[in-house]
Amino acid sequence: MKVAVVGATGLVGTVMLQVLEERNFPVTELIPVASEKSVGKEIEFKGKKYKIHSIDQAVALKPEIALFSAGGSTSLEAAPKFAAAGTTVIDNSSAWRMDPTKKLVVPEINASALTAADKIIANPNCSTIQMVVALNPLHKKYKIKRVVVSTYQSVTGTGVKAVSQLNNERNGVKGEMAYKYPIDLNVIPQIDVFLDNGYTKEEMKMVNETKKIMGDNSIAVTATTVRIPVMGGHSESVNIEFENEFELKDIFEIMKNTPGIILQDDPANQIYPMPMNAHQKDEVFVGRIRRDESQPKTVNMWIVADNLRKGAATNAVQIAEYLMKSKLV
Repeated sequence: MKVAVVGATGLVGTVMLQVLEERNFPVTELIPVASEKSVGKEIEFKGKKYKIHSIDQAVALKPEIALFSAGGSTSLEAAPKFAAAGTTVIDNSSAWRMDPTKKLVVPEINASALTAADKIIANPNCSTIQMVVALNPLHKKYKIKRVVVSTYQSVTGTGVKAVSQLNNERNGVKGEMAYKYPIDLNVIPQIDVFLDNGYTKEEMKMVNETKKIMGDNSIAVTATTVRIPVMGGHSESVNIEFENEFELKDIFEIMKNTPGIILQDDPANQIYPMPMNAHQKDEVFVGRIRRDESQPKTVNMWIVADNLRKGAATNAVQIAEYLMKSKLV
């Protein structure tokens, strides 16, 4: 299978290549794509060197699948070109997520909605993916009424520049700033730009994408998204109110038996999910499960995942695996 990776030299693109290799995805020909300044350079994949292509060169090669992680404006311009050439695009930017004509997919939840006609498929926001993986089985059983989420997000979600800023600050080096403020020894309660309603774009992504992925506009979601000086992954404190009553032991059982989730919840031994343990893992880690004692039918939990993997690259590759297995490409 011919596979293009658009944005192959970026943080997520690099992880996409790593995940394709680890999961032994049947790539017969890799077509790495990057910005004009990288065209002609080489990258290595499975011990073999591949030349970096421009978008137009890659489109002409007609790959079966193109994994995109090159930003919204590139996706808006380039994804339709690939789609017109018969390529199925799996896009990691926000460009197509809320387009009513495009599917927004987390394989564990709604891959079955995909058809061969879906030529541009949207990969959700990283913080949304890990949350809905945990929410979906609970919604099926108890029907979720409202979700209150606060996130603690890794600098890797911003990109290489932010990782450099954090490392520079830790080493006392002056350098380029990805954020307006220092990030080391600090917490920044802003991810993406502010909107007219006082929420950031990232917060509204979590609100809108959750409803679309889970196919239920009645779920009320409110979010506060925060950047913290961490590398390994995103963490979320999630408060979930249900329509129906639950037994706490049943919530534990559901989390324990849901594919893609690892339950880490042993307060007596101080075992709970942390980004340092989720780093470079594909699963969503859930713990700190406890009843909200301030109101009925409500539970609190702590959800952690590697935002570059399940939050981006792994989810995209899992979509590609589903397409291949279902003979949709």
